[in-house]
Formats: sequence, C-alpha cells, structure tokens
Amino acid sequence: MAAIAQRTVTQAGVATKASRKEVVAVRAVAQPRQGSVAGAFTSSPSAVAARRSVVAKAAAAVEAPAKPVTKSSQYELFTLTTWLLKEEMKGTIDGELATVISSVALACKQISSLVNRAGISNLTGVAGNQNVQGEDQKKLDVVSNEVFKNCLASCGRTGIIASEEEDQPVAVEETYSGNYIVVFDPLDGSSNIDAGISVGSIFGIYEPSEECPLDAMDDPQKMMEQCVMNVCQPGSRLKCAGYCLYSSSTVLVITIGNGVFGFTMDPLIGEFVLTHPNVRIPEVGKIYSFNEGNYAMWDESVRAYMDSLKDPSKWGGKPYSARYIGSLVGDFHRTLLYGGIYGYPGDKKNKNGKLRLLYECAPMSFIAEQAGGLGSTGVERVLDVNPEKVHQRVPLFIGSKKEVEYLESFTKKH
Repeated sequence: MAAIAQRTVTQAGVATKASRKEVVAVRAVAQPRQGSVAGAFTSSPSAVAARRSVVAKAAAAVEAPAKPVTKSSQYELFTLTTWLLKEEMKGTIDGELATVISSVALACKQISSLVNRAGISNLTGVAGNQNVQGEDQKKLDVVSNEVFKNCLASCGRTGIIASEEEDQPVAVEETYSGNYIVVFDPLDGSSNIDAGISVGSIFGIYEPSEECPLDAMDDPQKMMEQCVMNVCQPGSRLKCAGYCLYSSSTVLVITIGNGVFGFTMDPLIGEFVLTHPNVRIPEVGKIYSFNEGNYAMWDESVRAYMDSLKDPSKWGGKPYSARYIGSLVGDFHRTLLYGGIYGYPGDKKNKNGKLRLLYECAPMSFIAEQAGGLGSTGVERVLDVNPEKVHQRVPLFIGSKKEVEYLESFTKKH
C-alpha cells in the first residue's frame, strides 16, 4: 500500500510540473547547446517533428484559459485595501492615489456611522447656516464636510480640496507629496436624513492641471486663482470617481478608469469587502427617475420624451415605471444595477437644473460610462463640458446607453 501511495504522489507531482518541463524542453530543443548530441541532429526530420510537438504542447499550455481564482480559505476576504494594492502592483494607480482613495474610504466609514446614529446623536435638523448656493445646511452637511476635509488633509497626498459646501477651493498645507485635487459632495440628499431615507457621498479625483502648476507663491489671491483653475477641469480628465451609499448597507462604488467595482461595508470587521466586481449597467431599462413635480416647467422636448415613456402603445402595452427617491446617489445606484435612466433637466426656474457639474454630474457620468452607460446634458456628453466656475450647474440625464440615446433623440432636435 505504501508503494502505491508513493507512486500516486509521484505521478501527481509529475503532472503538476508538466507545463514547466515542456517550456524547458522547448528551450532545450529549439536552442541546443553547442557540441551537444541534440545539436548534432537538429536537421533530422525526427528532431524537427519532436521540436514541433513540444512547441505545440507548450503553446497550448500557455494559451489555455486561466482558471478562476478561488479562495484558499472560507475566511479569506477581498477588501478595498487588497484591491488597491493589486491595482498598484499592476501599475494602474500609484501609491499616492491609493492613499487618497483610502482616505476617502475612511471618511465614508465615519459618515456612515454618523448617519446611522443621527437621530440618537442629535445630528438631525438644520444647522442654521446656508451654503454658497443659498441652501439651508443640515447639521450632518456641516459635520460630513469637516470629516472629508480632515481625512483628505491628514493623508498628506492632497493638494486642493473643493467641496459643495465651501465657497472656494481650499489649498491643503499639510501635503507632503502629490498634489491630487479632490472634489466632493460630502452628503448628497441630506434633506432625506430626518426621514431615514438613503443618502450618500460623491467624489472625484484629478491630477493638477499642467497649465496651472501649484508652485509656492507669496500672493494668496494668485494662489487662489491657481486653485480655481486647477479644479475646473472637464470630467474626461478624472483619475478616479466614486460614491458611497448609506442605506440598509453602506456601499462604496468606485472606478479608476478600468471598470466599476462595488464594496460593501462589513461592520463586524470595519472593512469594505468586494461584493460587486466589474459592474455593468444594462443597456436598456424600463425605469425612469425624474422629479415630475417640475413637469410643467420643463422644456417642450423633455415633456414630449416623458409623455412617450408613459404611452402603453409604444411599449407593448406596458409603459415605463417611475421610481424617484430624491437622492442622486440612491437613484443612480438603483439605475446602475437595474438599468433605466435618471434625469434632472433644467426648467423655467433653474435653467441648468440644480446638480453641480464638478461634484455630482462629472463623477457620476464617469462611473456610468465605465459601466457601459452614458451621461448627457441632453445636448452633449457631460464629461466633455469644460467648467467655467467651481459651482457650475448643468442638466443631467444618466443611465443605460439606449435609454439616454432615446432621450437625446428628443432633446437634440431643438
């Protein structure tokens, strides 16, 4: 029995080393050493046939599809930290950008905890201030903004911070290396906080503009002008974009330009765990998400589009379904997973809508395109819009590729 067991182990060992031996054999046959016996007969038909056979076997071994990676243990986790390390090893991102992303993730963890305990910690209600857009700030708006600023400043890799809640971009004095620009909406949909409805954070990361280097300057006014010029870049230059949804679970969705990945917060270990690898938005969807209370103030083309979605005769007797939360992150997350379209058009009161290009529209459009969808203003691609000011607003239509194209078939006629 021992001899049989030993033979079995030996055969298994030979099998696992087969491909390695074939590659070695290719080298030995294809490039025989001078004076070797193999070298003396390289021109013989049998040697040529043997060489072709070995080369063919080795090629087949190399071209064979890689087996899916399996966990070595049931307790193995693929976390955001692991993902960032692997992307850094592949050269997709550098260590500085990985540090900035980790800092954003830390801010999201803190905000998630604050949102979950808002009612208990007396963080509901209005703070008594207004932001630069003249909107009443919720208490959590102010706190979340501070959390983001502190996390990004302390990482030492951020050069400029621009927030929806700040009048102007802020230059970070604590930067040690790297001058990444981070734009963010610290708490999107905060009007839903008191009702316990899902809210989220949105962020985008840029490299400094080459035309506007951030050199040390003595003139604070000129420094601020440089900050504004650096921040005002089109979404096509984004290095990274993402959002964090605070709902029944906390989900961080992120892209670094090579697909979209979703990580769900595991409260037991305090880590974001990969749960949605390589997210792809369905090409079509039968859900629309618009605030139809503004219907009468929309442009005629948008009203015609909306009417067409409700016409059963156009869709085989079943019109589109309406789903609207009132939180961009919540509505977009559903659209990303299920397909459809989210829209916030301009109207008679707000010609360019109410969503900000830098903090909301560009990052979300970057994510949508990386997932196979589209982001449009109704007349042009959102990522091609060059910001003229920090808090610029644009109309937004975002979601499944075919759905956004159908919307544009109405809006581009006018």
